[in-house]
Amino acid sequence: MNLSPINLFAYEQLAREHLSQMAFDYYSSGAWDEMTLQDNRAAFARVKLYPRMLVDVSEVNLTTKILGAYLRLPLLIAPMAFQCLAHPAGEIATALAAEIAGIGMVLSTLANKSLEEVATVANGLQWFQLYIHKDQGLTRALVERAYRAGYKAICLTVDAPLLGKRERDQLNQFTLPAGLQLGNFTNISGLKIPQEQGESGLLTYFSEQINPAVTWKDLQWLQSISPLPVVVKGILRSDDAVRAVEYGAQAIVVSNHGGRQLDGAIASLDALTPIVAAVNGKAEVLLDGGIRRGTDILKALALGAKAVLIGRPVLWGLAVAGKTGVSHIISLLEDELKVAMALSGCPRLEDIDSSIAY
Repeated sequence: MNLSPINLFAYEQLAREHLSQMAFDYYSSGAWDEMTLQDNRAAFARVKLYPRMLVDVSEVNLTTKILGAYLRLPLLIAPMAFQCLAHPAGEIATALAAEIAGIGMVLSTLANKSLEEVATVANGLQWFQLYIHKDQGLTRALVERAYRAGYKAICLTVDAPLLGKRERDQLNQFTLPAGLQLGNFTNISGLKIPQEQGESGLLTYFSEQINPAVTWKDLQWLQSISPLPVVVKGILRSDDAVRAVEYGAQAIVVSNHGGRQLDGAIASLDALTPIVAAVNGKAEVLLDGGIRRGTDILKALALGAKAVLIGRPVLWGLAVAGKTGVSHIISLLEDELKVAMALSGCPRLEDIDSSIAY
């Protein structure tokens, strides 16, 4: 299929034509005044590149390893709920595109497709994103299922003890359309996700099931129930990053939840360098939030990230053309990163350092 969009912004515009207003706003909105949502992008514009000249860049190598797993480029797909709002194949299409591209995917707890369904059809690097529930047995069951299904890490989201206020969702009275469900909870006795008209089933689910009393001790407990490494997602402070490492996290995702939780929080990119310094190589540090160009990835790597996660653009590709659209989104970023690295005098990821961006 020959796709016309030449960049990720063009995909976003096209996605508007393929999605209902409610679905588009659910995917694209941020909390309250959406200041953090906007600042995630603005932070990349504030960083400037300092390219090296007269370097042999006839071959550019993007390969890396994350927690020991090989990736063809330093990119993972961020955990995102309800992907069947964009396309009937939802998370399955996304996982297949990630596998083909040789990148990682983090499956959301709130996926429309179950973790077993996704793992059965796609064999790429997959992590399972987790919210710790009030029902400890439910949390344990999710982790055990992910381990049995072959997921390679548990990605614990720590910035959502409750759901941020997204006013576009409130105005649209967001609900899951008939026929869509939370795939990881469909066969759990006694657990019902309300979807009353005018009420967000997601909001109700969070308020009733997600545990707002989670502390660092729960990170220790989480590690005790499976041999999988734990990745902590949602860190913005250096002291929290240090504490995460002390409590056993093997990787940290610097993230403000795509601007969907605390509005006014620092942009992910602005929080990155101090966290990398504080962690001091004791855990791998990844960045999530605002990636739209290959130059964005280059800047994040130069400021210390080992890899980046990309979210909303994957949904735009999914809405426009399913698996093919997601594959095209990834290939656009891959091509842009290659060009950016070559023009910066960095033929390998190891050549990217703090002198490249400021």
